[in-house]
Amino acid sequence: MIHPTAIVHPGAQIGRHAEIGPFCIIGEHVSVGARSVLQAHVVVNGWTEIGEECQVYPFATIGAASQDRKYSGERAFTRVGHRTILREYVSIQRATGHDEVTAVGDDCLLLAYVHVAHNCVLGNGVTMSNLAQLAGHVVVGDFATIGGQAGVHQFTRIGRYAMIGGATKLTKDVPPFFLIEGNPARPYGLNSVGLRRAAFSPSERNEIKKFYKILYDPKLNVSKAIEAMKAEVTTDPGREIVGFLESPSERGVLK
Repeated sequence: MIHPTAIVHPGAQIGRHAEIGPFCIIGEHVSVGARSVLQAHVVVNGWTEIGEECQVYPFATIGAASQDRKYSGERAFTRVGHRTILREYVSIQRATGHDEVTAVGDDCLLLAYVHVAHNCVLGNGVTMSNLAQLAGHVVVGDFATIGGQAGVHQFTRIGRYAMIGGATKLTKDVPPFFLIEGNPARPYGLNSVGLRRAAFSPSERNEIKKFYKILYDPKLNVSKAIEAMKAEVTTDPGREIVGFLESPSERGVLK
């Protein structure tokens, strides 16, 4: 179902029952999954794959060349998972580096004017509110939430189920399950609402809370905090926090 005003390259692959609306432009190396809908004025180019049952609203751009100065036209990919919703003017740019990838997972919701820069990787179920902006190489864990007008520095990591408040300037890594807000960014406890909605058990929430207090104990640096957590960890979320803190980091952990 392709509108007569849309321009679709003959080499593009359009899945069954997908809809390409008025004035959309679809490039040669693009695939659009079954039952996905590109409403109008959507531009998809580069080596881009859009999953099944996605909804893309007017004036979104997917797979445009990276704004990175290092990008020189090499083949690089953009991937959007299944059932993801991209609202008006969302921009997701292809990666820098040969065969590198910018990826957005399944069941994500990116609201109007969200920007996802080159080489970012978003997990499943991520929500980004209006005007949230990710610089290059940012990694966002499953079910994280990023508030409106938040700005995230390149190479920052955001853990699973973390929540970043609106208008936050984030320059350091955020461990899973924590709530961060402000400029400069500060920790404000747990993403308690998100954890309850996701049916984390009381024992899991209690351990997450305990580890939050350990990490932000002013008497402990990150290394000492990790040692203290390892001595007490009993749940999978606790082990996830420890693993996140021990993983390599370009930016360091917000402390």
